[in-house]
Amino acid sequence: MSLGALLSIVLPVFGFIGLGYAIIAIGLLKQETGDALATFVFTIAIPLLLFRALGTLAVPDVNPWPFWLVYFASAFLNVGLGMFIVIRYFGRDMRAGVIGGMSAAFSNSVMVGIPVLAQAFGEPGLVTGFILVAVHTPIMMTASAFLIEYAEHRDGMAAGPANYGASALRVARALITNPLIVAILAGVAFRLTGLPMVGVPRTLVDRLSDTAIPLALISLGMSLNKYGIRGNVKPAIALGVIKLMLMPAIVYVLAVHVAHLPPIAAAAAVICAACPTGVNAYLIANRFNTGLALSANTITITTAISLVTFTFWLAVFGH
Repeated sequence: MSLGALLSIVLPVFGFIGLGYAIIAIGLLKQETGDALATFVFTIAIPLLLFRALGTLAVPDVNPWPFWLVYFASAFLNVGLGMFIVIRYFGRDMRAGVIGGMSAAFSNSVMVGIPVLAQAFGEPGLVTGFILVAVHTPIMMTASAFLIEYAEHRDGMAAGPANYGASALRVARALITNPLIVAILAGVAFRLTGLPMVGVPRTLVDRLSDTAIPLALISLGMSLNKYGIRGNVKPAIALGVIKLMLMPAIVYVLAVHVAHLPPIAAAAAVICAACPTGVNAYLIANRFNTGLALSANTITITTAISLVTFTFWLAVFGH
């Protein structure tokens, strides 16, 4: 496929992100408006899109287990490598190392990966991407909670033995009320009923779902003004390299040459791995009050550079 055809897939995605960034940068809207838009996107628009995809659209014939194993094998390798780099080469403590590990592996698959897959592969790409999204947040949030629990005790920030049970309970409580998780469960439950979605309910779901992707991208662009670049960018650049280059490369080798996944599943796994760092890395850093600049810089840098990496990987898969 020609470069022009590839850019016609990627540029609309980053055009929306750039539009959101410009809206805040020139003062057309306030940052609070972007925050409110992000809340709408994650509470209503994306969950409805997820519900529609899992509940009503045709599901590609993909065995999820090798699909998930391929992706998370690479993700956890990146977590470990990110921690090692931040602690060993940049002299940070274990807690900052965990933030570095999550920044190197926590993909922004919902706000960036899904739009790219939908643009490149249509409904099959959208639904296959959501098969990964369905388990991405629970797995990565659980891993981050356990690692932070361990790190706080290693750094002497917490008294007594590590309480992994309490960490798991906190994650479970957060996930139960997470709109994405609720939408996943509702979508699967609706599919199992075998009932059609027609009439006014289908119109409402379709119309709101159709706003999800453009508004998610615009809200991401708005948020980049808040994250920005906060100095000391060398660790973020190092993390960005392994996030955007190493992680998708490992997923590609495992998906295509080891697990022999179907083309759509292999492409979805690689594209999600090639996503920029997700905002959850910053939320984790904010929760534990460490690694804030590290995560913010990585989010901003990887989002900007992922235009190139997406174009490369789409070329590899012939799109």
